[in-house]
Amino acid sequence: MSGMRILVTGARGMLGADLCEILAAAGHTPLPTDVRAGDGVYPLDITDSAAVNALFGELRPDVVIHCAAYTNVDQAEREPDPAYRVNALGSWVIGAACGERDIPVAAISTDFVFDGTKAGAYVEFDSPNPLGAYGASKLAGEQCIRQTARRHWIVRTSWLYGVHGKCFPDTILRAAETRPELKVIADQRGTPTFTRDLGAALLQIIQSPLYGIYHVANTGATTWYEFARRALELAGNNTTKVLPLTAAEWPSPTRRPANSALRPFAMELQGMELPRRWEEALEEYVRRRGE
Repeated sequence: MSGMRILVTGARGMLGADLCEILAAAGHTPLPTDVRAGDGVYPLDITDSAAVNALFGELRPDVVIHCAAYTNVDQAEREPDPAYRVNALGSWVIGAACGERDIPVAAISTDFVFDGTKAGAYVEFDSPNPLGAYGASKLAGEQCIRQTARRHWIVRTSWLYGVHGKCFPDTILRAAETRPELKVIADQRGTPTFTRDLGAALLQIIQSPLYGIYHVANTGATTWYEFARRALELAGNNTTKVLPLTAAEWPSPTRRPANSALRPFAMELQGMELPRRWEEALEEYVRRRGE
């Protein structure tokens, strides 16, 4: 399946920017949209139903990849309504527009839909139970997509990072430039995911006739503490000390899952190529960041 016209929401975001590059390289025509227009990016407020339907009518996409999201986890706890407006209402609008035209849609979701009490990695058949407003708003978005778009892939990912936006390894590497030591949480476990690897997985998923829920993350699980240490090591920083911290010691209004590792079980069952090890992906990120 090649040469598709693929509309991407949130195309100026960390994932959306990489995704558009990956789609173009694979022979597709990306149709980038974002609330921040310009430079070939179509203006689109995903919460504006009239605007969404007008643009869909104009561009006539074959597939939609819905990346746009409200991602300020702590602010969502303080003010949940804006998170629900973007993550729930926005997905409702996108899903309805796709459903009306029978356009398949891949909607990006999160590991935060889980409560973190499972001992092993979460698979697609585990029951969500979000701990906070951000996870609840993303789960509401999943429900809106399921209810409105018959052909959908809900793609949950975790600990996402990339060169086109603010992310954990960038924060660590920048802080290490001026600080002799950093304190990083060591009792939360998850699966880091490089945006380029998520993009490559999405290329496979949008060609599958098996609609439903997918988990996509780089292989292997780690802690924020070990993630930070490896990033500094790959960047050649051997002087900044990384000190372990507990989640209870970190000042945050958000309860985060202690274990949010994801297993791409749906991809495994279909014999798809799985994302590489997180350490290998992080090495590429550090290299690209320095270019």
